[in-house]
Amino acid sequence: MAEAAVARETLFVLRETIARLEGRPIPALAAAAYEMLAAKPVMGSAGIGKPLPAQARSAQSKPAQPFLATGVDDLDAALQGGLPLDALTEIRSLGLRDAGAASGFTLALAARLHAQASGTDAAASPILWIGDTVATMEAGLPYAIGIRNFGLEPEAFLQASPRKLEDALWVAEAALGSAAFTLVILEVRGNPARFGLTESRRLALRAKAAGRPLFLLRQGGEEEASSALFRFSVEPAPALARPLPDGSVLGGSIGHPAFRLTLEKSRNPAPLSITLEWNAHDRRFAPVLDTQRPAFPGEHAAHFGADLPASADRPHRAQALGPVLAFDRQA
Repeated sequence: MAEAAVARETLFVLRETIARLEGRPIPALAAAAYEMLAAKPVMGSAGIGKPLPAQARSAQSKPAQPFLATGVDDLDAALQGGLPLDALTEIRSLGLRDAGAASGFTLALAARLHAQASGTDAAASPILWIGDTVATMEAGLPYAIGIRNFGLEPEAFLQASPRKLEDALWVAEAALGSAAFTLVILEVRGNPARFGLTESRRLALRAKAAGRPLFLLRQGGEEEASSALFRFSVEPAPALARPLPDGSVLGGSIGHPAFRLTLEKSRNPAPLSITLEWNAHDRRFAPVLDTQRPAFPGEHAAHFGADLPASADRPHRAQALGPVLAFDRQA
């Protein structure tokens, strides 16, 4: 009996140590709280106290998990209700030139989350944007006027610019652990070796323990294994013309910003691609049908001009292909 008690105590100590390392509640304290909840009697219809059944106790101890719905039926169905608000979600751009589209989609989600939290305690909590120095050198810094025009008040937006990636990861963990922010956004460039699956899992566990969402904004990165429940690939899409009150469109105008999204990682095995436009005034997304698009995907890029060459010992831009006419030499 003594040996069994010592072994059980050793197991409890190991569980508590692992819980502290992962940022989860200590199992012994959680078990004690559960036993106290189970011991509390409830009043039945006849006024006689009796303990709750096991299923009822588990239902009461697990509240409904909130989600951030995008408002687009097809996308919310693929997300099984929306983005979880206690997990890691990854948003990546294919290249650094698409950093504006990925950042814009992330800010749109942040504005929608802040609007959803209005009237609650989370509404007073700001949003923290942590930009790695290497990422901000290429993608730039958030601009207060642009943030307001995108549907998010600058007063509710805080920004941190650590010099090193290790410092950025530490700030993200500390921000999640404090539970003082409605949303934490971590921006990195590419696929750095110092930010792999281990660091991703640690951040995901911290977000789960704190019950707060974390958006990983990967600028110009490739697909890689991570602990994110969902991963989006964001590309810029041609914007539609601005609609007029009579139902017509203003020719030559530029309407709401549009994104081409691909849900690369989810519980649904089939990837989903959809084009959305963001209405900053109403803070809502709207799907763009293929019949409304100025061009189908792949016909032409949303960027003007040809791509820059990879090598430095070439012309400043790739030469356009076309017919070459041969003229006779004049005497």
